[in-house]
Amino acid sequence: MTQVAQNPLPKREFSIGELASRTGCTPEAVRFYEHQGVLPVPARRGEGQYRLYTSADVERVRFLRRARELGFALDDVKELMQLASSDPSRPCEEVDAIARAHLAQVEEKLAQLKRLRTELRHVIDACAGDAGIGHCRILGTLTGAGTRG
Repeated sequence: MTQVAQNPLPKREFSIGELASRTGCTPEAVRFYEHQGVLPVPARRGEGQYRLYTSADVERVRFLRRARELGFALDDVKELMQLASSDPSRPCEEVDAIARAHLAQVEEKLAQLKRLRTELRHVIDACAGDAGIGHCRILGTLTGAGTRG
C-alpha cells in the first residue's frame, strides 16, 4: 500500500503472532480479516507451512485497525485500503465521500442515542423508587403496560 506505508519496516517476514503483537490485534482478528477479504491471505512457508507476513502486512493491519476504531464498516475499509494503494495523484473525492457518508451515520446514531437518553431519563424520573415491583413504572414501560400489575 503505497500511501499507507510511509515509514516501512525493514523487509522481513513475521508469524501471525508477531504481526498481531506489532499491530495490537489478535491472531484471531487477523484470520477474521483474511476470511472477510479485507486482508490478503499470505503465502505459507517453512516446514509447518506457517503464514508469513511482511512489513506491508503490518502497515495494512495498522490501517485497518485505525479505520475500525473510527467505526468504518469492513466494506468501507476494503475500499479505503484499495484507494490508499492506488495512484497517489488520484483525486481523493472517493475517500472523502466514504468518510462523509460514515460521518452522517455517526451523527444519526448520536441523534438516536440522545433520544434514547431523554426517554430513559423520563422513565427513571417517573419512578418513585419506593413502589413495589408490581407497580414499578420502569418495568411497566419495558413491558408496554405503563405500570405492572
